[in-house]
Amino acid sequence: MRNIKLTIEYDGKEYHGWQKQPNKLNIQGEIERAIQTVTGKEVEVIGSGRTDAGVHAFGQVANFKIDSDFPIEKMAIAINSQLKRSIRIKHAQEVAEDFHSRYHCKSKTYIYIIENSEQGSAIYRNLTYHVPQPLDIKKMQQAADYLVGEHDFSSFKSSGTSSKSSVRTIYAAQVLKEQERVIIQLTGNGFLYNMVRIISGTLLEIGLGNMQPEQMKEILEAKDRQKAGKTLPAYGLYLMNAEY
Repeated sequence: MRNIKLTIEYDGKEYHGWQKQPNKLNIQGEIERAIQTVTGKEVEVIGSGRTDAGVHAFGQVANFKIDSDFPIEKMAIAINSQLKRSIRIKHAQEVAEDFHSRYHCKSKTYIYIIENSEQGSAIYRNLTYHVPQPLDIKKMQQAADYLVGEHDFSSFKSSGTSSKSSVRTIYAAQVLKEQERVIIQLTGNGFLYNMVRIISGTLLEIGLGNMQPEQMKEILEAKDRQKAGKTLPAYGLYLMNAEY
């Protein structure tokens, strides 16, 4: 039995998230179908985490076990031949039998992209969240600094979170300006349901001047979802990579 690790890129806008769901187009199911088509074997593809409906990825990691001698050097191109162009296997490699993409993941990095221009973008309208008003990047970064470390992130999770604990560790939190885009980048050991999108919505309120940077600390300590900003739309969110 071989254990195969995949690095996957996808445009999530037409999919109902990573996880398999009956009668709904999803990324996990599409990849499993493609693997079965090219190898003749039914497999279960395990992702590093479940991205929600509409969320994109540059570096999702997954693995599956298969009893097949299909050449590893041809696997990515073969699977891609059976997928829509909106999902690409960027790399396939054989790994140790005990490797598990979810349980062995040490950290993940997400970014949220805000198109911060007066008129917005025609090309990237479904890939970035448009905010026409000027944003104070310095204050957004001051607020983001409060997120670093181990905290209870109850204020930044949506109802419906299945996780027993809301404690997570954020290793790095940056707010970057690249031309007309503001990029919120978070690296942590795990993220709650909608956590990055709610943090981004809160940082947006601070950037607009509706809240002060110090309020981020108060929101964290309150452990109350009502204190934080709105949940920004899924189409601005990207899973950049998973580290092992």
